[in-house]
Amino acid sequence: MENMLSKIYNPTDLRKLPENQLPQLAKELRDFIIDIVSKKEGHLGASLGVVELTIALHYVFNTPEDLLVWDVGHQAYGHKILTERRTVFHTNRTLNGISGFPKRSESVYDTFGVGHSSTSISAALGMALASQLKGEINKQHIAVIGDASIASGMAFEGLNHAGVTDANLLVILNDNAIGIDPSIGALKNYLTAVKEGKNPKQNNIIKSLNFDYSGPIDGHDLPKLISELERLKLVKGPKFLHVITTKGKGLQLAEEDQVKYHAPGKFDAETGKIHPKDESHLPPKYQDVFGHTLVELAKQNEKIIGITPAMPTGSSMKYMMDAFPKRAFDVGIAEQHAVTLAAGMASQGMVVFCNIYSTFLQRAYDQVIHDVALQNLPVIFCLDRAGLVGEDGATHHGVFDIAYLNCIPNLIIAAPKDEIELRNIMFTASEGISQPIAIRYPRGRGEIINWQQPFEKIEIGIAKKLKKGTKISVLSTGTIGTNVTKALASIENEALFSHYHFPFIKPLDEVAINEIIQSHEVLITIEDGVIKGGFGAQINSIIASENYNTTILNLGIPDSFIEHGTVFEQQHFCKIDVQSLIQLFNTFSDD
Repeated sequence: MENMLSKIYNPTDLRKLPENQLPQLAKELRDFIIDIVSKKEGHLGASLGVVELTIALHYVFNTPEDLLVWDVGHQAYGHKILTERRTVFHTNRTLNGISGFPKRSESVYDTFGVGHSSTSISAALGMALASQLKGEINKQHIAVIGDASIASGMAFEGLNHAGVTDANLLVILNDNAIGIDPSIGALKNYLTAVKEGKNPKQNNIIKSLNFDYSGPIDGHDLPKLISELERLKLVKGPKFLHVITTKGKGLQLAEEDQVKYHAPGKFDAETGKIHPKDESHLPPKYQDVFGHTLVELAKQNEKIIGITPAMPTGSSMKYMMDAFPKRAFDVGIAEQHAVTLAAGMASQGMVVFCNIYSTFLQRAYDQVIHDVALQNLPVIFCLDRAGLVGEDGATHHGVFDIAYLNCIPNLIIAAPKDEIELRNIMFTASEGISQPIAIRYPRGRGEIINWQQPFEKIEIGIAKKLKKGTKISVLSTGTIGTNVTKALASIENEALFSHYHFPFIKPLDEVAINEIIQSHEVLITIEDGVIKGGFGAQINSIIASENYNTTILNLGIPDSFIEHGTVFEQQHFCKIDVQSLIQLFNTFSDD
C-alpha cells in the first residue's frame, strides 16, 4: 500500500484524506515513531498511546488557528511529525535538533511550551479568555492532559476557574492509568471506577465543576473520536472529553511494561526488545546510591520517611517503597503537597527525606519558604537531576537551585562531590539536624565502584582542600569538581594550582575562603548551576565586602537557557568540561 505519511507535511494535507484512510495513517505514524525512537532514543510509550487522538485532533480542528496545548509534552511526538517536522524528527533531543517537548519558538503549531506537568488547562483557558476578549468567538482551545497530570493542584485550579466561565475550552483527559510510573490517588481510583461503569452517572466530579462531560470513549477508535470532536466543536462553554488509551499502544512489550518503555533507550523496532547494556562494571547512578542508602538508613531508624511526587522509579524511591511500604509515599504530581506533607511529618518528629528533581522543586518554592524554612523544620530535601541534564533540555535542567535556595534563611545547601560524600551527608542529616537541608546531586553515574563504605558523620559548613598550589586556587562545589581534578592532572604547571571542594554552599566556610584569598593571587569558581546568584557569586560578595584585591573568575551556567544535547555538549558550551578547563588553566599557567 502507498505510504501516506510521507505525503503529509502539515495538518492541511491531513484533512484532505478521506476518513477511511486514517487508520492506515495511524499505523504508519506509529511505525515511524517506533523506528526513529528505537535508533535515536527518547520518550516512546506516551506518544504511541495518543496516535489516533493526535490524528483526530488535527483532522477535526483547524490547527494552528485553533489552539492545541499538550500537557507535559512526552505525548507530542506524533503531533510534531504531523506539523511540518517529520523530515527532521530524527534530530529530536539532539544538539541543534528539534526539542523533545512542544516549544513555541520551534513551530506555530506548538502553542505553548511544556515540559513540566499540569499546565495545559490554565494555559488553554488563558488563551480562550483572551480570544473571547478579542472577539474571536469561533476559535477553539484544546488542552490534552494525562490522568496523572490532572491530579496535580494546578490542574484543579484551572478546572475550578474554567467552570465559572463561558470560555470556549475543551479539556481532553488522556486516561491510561500511568504517567511515568502508575498513577496513584483517590482521583485515579475514581477514574478507574468510571471506566468500569461502577460510578452512577450523577456522581460525576467533572459535571459538578460545570463542564459538559462526555465519555469515556475508546481513544484508539478513530471514527468515534472524530464524531465526538465534531460534536464538541459546536458545544459552547467549557467541555470535558474522557478518552481511554493504552500507553505504548502498537508495541506489545511497551504495552506490557509501560514503566520501562516510557523512555526505553535503543531497542529493536520489530520486536521491541531493548538492546542489552553491560553495566556491571560501571559505578551506579546517583539516584540508585540515594535509594539504596535511604533503605540502609531506614533499617537503622524507624522514624525515617520517604516522599516523592510521582517519580518513584526515576528517583529510586522505589527501593524504599518496596522495603518499607508504610513509610514511603508517592503523592502523585503534587510537589507543593509533597513539601508541606514532609513539613507536617517533620513537625511530629519524623526524619523525612523529600526526594524531588531539582527542576520540579521550583514548583513548590513557596512551600519550601513558608512551610519548611520559616518554621525551621528539619526536612531533608534530596534534589535529583541537579545541574545540566542533557537531552531533556531547558525545561528540565536543575541549574537554578543554588541561586533560588541560597536566599532562604535557615536552609542548609549541600553538594557532595561523589557517591560516598552523598551517603555521608544523608547519614549526617538523618542523625539529627536542627534545620532543613537540601542535598543536590546530578543525573547519571559517578566514578566510584566501591561506594558502599561505612557511614561517617560530616561537619557541616567545612570546605576540603583537595590539592595545594602556589598561585591560583580553584573553588568548586558538587560533582563538577571531578572535571577540575581531571583537568588539573593534565596541565604542565599544575603546581601553581590549589583545588578546594565546598560540600556546603550554605553555610559557606568563610574561614577557608579568607585563607584562600590571602594566599592566592587568582581565584576561579566552578559550579554546575547558574552563575548569577550562585556559588561563585557568594565568593564575590566576600571579596567585595573585605575589599580584597583579588582576581576572580566565575564559571558555570551563563544567563541563558541551555538547549538540549548531551551533558558533555552542554558543559562544553558553558566551558566547564574537562577540555575547556585544561585550556583555561594553561592560559593562566602561561601568564
